[in-house]
Amino acid sequence: MKDFSSFFLWLLLISFFICPNVILTAHAFKGTYGVCYGRIADNIPAPSTVVTLLRAAKIKNIRIYDADHSVLAAFKNSGVEIVVGLGNENLKDISIGEDRAMNWIKENVQPFLPGTLIRGIAIGNEILGSTDPELWEVLLPAAENVYSALRRLGLTDSILVQTAHSEAVFATSYPPSAGAFKEDVLQYMKPLLQFFSRIGSPFYINAYPFLAYKSDPEHIDINYALFKSNEGIYDAKTKLRYDNMFEAQIDAAYVALEKIGFPKMEIIVSETGWASKGDPDEAGASLKNAKTYNYNLRKKLAKKKGTPYRPKIPVKAYVFALFNENLKPGPTSERNFGLFKADGSISYDVGFTGLASKAASTRISFKESFSSSYVLVLTTGAAMLLLNSFS
Repeated sequence: MKDFSSFFLWLLLISFFICPNVILTAHAFKGTYGVCYGRIADNIPAPSTVVTLLRAAKIKNIRIYDADHSVLAAFKNSGVEIVVGLGNENLKDISIGEDRAMNWIKENVQPFLPGTLIRGIAIGNEILGSTDPELWEVLLPAAENVYSALRRLGLTDSILVQTAHSEAVFATSYPPSAGAFKEDVLQYMKPLLQFFSRIGSPFYINAYPFLAYKSDPEHIDINYALFKSNEGIYDAKTKLRYDNMFEAQIDAAYVALEKIGFPKMEIIVSETGWASKGDPDEAGASLKNAKTYNYNLRKKLAKKKGTPYRPKIPVKAYVFALFNENLKPGPTSERNFGLFKADGSISYDVGFTGLASKAASTRISFKESFSSSYVLVLTTGAAMLLLNSFS
């Protein structure tokens, strides 16, 4: 009987590993692919419906730009890992003291743990690439205060403090070996990187070949921007060849980090994407190009390979965005980055399943129901055996 009990308990342990919602991994990025879930819209699905969509599409990682309670509650027990956002408008207040950060975490993060897999807190967005020097000065103290509060709560092993940068922090990025930060940014960037290096946080960059192409379509090969066949570029200093702009942008960031003393810091792409529609002066914004870019990007990330300059570090990226956001200000392209339409159907086929596929939804529901029942049966059986072994 004892031998059988031991076997059953081992079976239970194995079942935990094959059921994704049972065992949690500390601030992990599952695989290499994630999506940004922006919600500046009045016509997108409710968060609970979005959970179903993400499960159908097998998307394991998302970023949101706030800590909306309805979203965090809806993602409970979903198995999807989330990075929440501390908005730019909150940085000055949070930078004042650890108690402000503690209050924010206790209100917006802690109540949803551990059911909702909050894996990171993004401190602002594109701060050092902005034109607001007051925010530059408060970014580091805000990040430090959030980390200190998380440490006091015993959450630093599961929640990673981070911040995302735009390409505007670089003085040069072409060729990749010329990558360098702007001088006026360096006085803020270097101490920030020292802090992130100390706590083990990667460098997050919003990399958009679309924006680069849009700004100079006469001199940039559209095929180079879209991962299509092209002559590429040769970097004479590193003797490396690049056949796509996405990897060249990442490697320019790696070089910039190396130049100021951070050669071992990993880079994760916090945003990338391509607009499916734009204004007449927005070169390259089309449904065809958006499909090509996102399909080829997903295929490349699935290979789990590195860049020419850092071949041993698999590239990880969040695609912007989950939905078209009809209330976003700015040019038409800003409202047309979505992989999915407002009704949950796919904007274009990159290999995902949309909510319109009833068969997929049925399979997902059955699988979840079966997995939950399976764990329940095994847990109950193991408990009974343990009781019997002690009686």
